[in-house]
Amino acid sequence: MHGAGEGPPLVATIRTVAYLGLEARSVEVQCQLAAGLPRFSVVGLPDKAVGESRERVQAALASMGLALPPKRITVNLSPADLPKEGSHYDLPIALALLAAMGVADREQLADFVAVGELALDGRIVGSPGVLLAALHASEAECGLICPAAQGAEAAWASGIPVIAAPDLVSLLGHLKGTQQLGAPQVGTVEEAPPGPDLRQVKGQETAKRALEIAAAGGHNLLMSGPPGAGKSLLAACLPGILPPLTPEEALEVSMVQSVAGLLEGGRISRARPFRAPHHSASMAALTGGGLKVRPGEVSLAHLGVLFLDELPEFHSILAQMGPI
Repeated sequence: MHGAGEGPPLVATIRTVAYLGLEARSVEVQCQLAAGLPRFSVVGLPDKAVGESRERVQAALASMGLALPPKRITVNLSPADLPKEGSHYDLPIALALLAAMGVADREQLADFVAVGELALDGRIVGSPGVLLAALHASEAECGLICPAAQGAEAAWASGIPVIAAPDLVSLLGHLKGTQQLGAPQVGTVEEAPPGPDLRQVKGQETAKRALEIAAAGGHNLLMSGPPGAGKSLLAACLPGILPPLTPEEALEVSMVQSVAGLLEGGRISRARPFRAPHHSASMAALTGGGLKVRPGEVSLAHLGVLFLDELPEFHSILAQMGPI
């Protein structure tokens, strides 16, 4: 039942993403304010981090001098059957709520994808996967709202407007036109750091020839020999004879690093990844997974080198893999 003169409660929406591996799936954040006992609920298969966003959003709005309206607040993350994980839902939930309250323009926000975690004082802090969200926004031909610290990372997705805001107050000021946030600059491309050089290896001509063949053809390589023969040094020299990543490959590797939260300052490297996990690493650390799914060493070595030193010591992993 609605009061006299009241229409049905309006729904404010804004888009965000859910990360499934290296794929960003579109998620619509819907917020409705309705008459009834005051409450704030988030539905749509959220995990604990998403459920806790209610407290962060409420505290962030309070830091701006805004109180939640005494109404029944329902936030739905659609599609409801897709699991929602991570803290990057804080910002889109806050923006959908502000649009439902009339503080932000709901039609303006409909043209953006938003990702970012909120601090209790209203700051917008970084969250993994911004590069994937930017590429998704580019495909959807809409803009991106993200934390200021990750603006350089998002700017790699060219052709879309990126609003990199340090806090909610400046973001609202930019959207209303009372404040101007500068467009973020594209992150730098790092040169490959100096590493072991194959010229430092004396002798071992057969092993060096095997390295060159493996590098040229992208083959796997198994080195066997007595301790001190130089196997580890030879393996560490392998990235130095691999060609640098192409721009497309560098972006692909950076997407994995973005999901893992390892892409600092939006800096993209043209060097091939080199990962050397210890033999005590767990199966989840190597292949990825866990309670909160993260890329493992195999994924982080994508288009690069995965070096398993003392291979027989990985007995627990080899036992789970079965006969090769």
